[in-house]
Amino acid sequence: MKVFLAALVFAAVVAGGTAVFLRGIQQPVSSAFSTSGARVGDPGNNLMVPG
Repeated sequence: MKVFLAALVFAAVVAGGTAVFLRGIQQPVSSAFSTSGARVGDPGNNLMVPG
């Protein structure tokens, strides 16, 4: 039972750490795809969640 609880705690810590890491490197689509080939304009006019 101790091993199972340790695995649950470990999984929760890894999931939380991954969420924090990915939130830190995430960029809005309007800035991530800002090359001349991408047709991304004002974020308010595309089907994106603003801000």
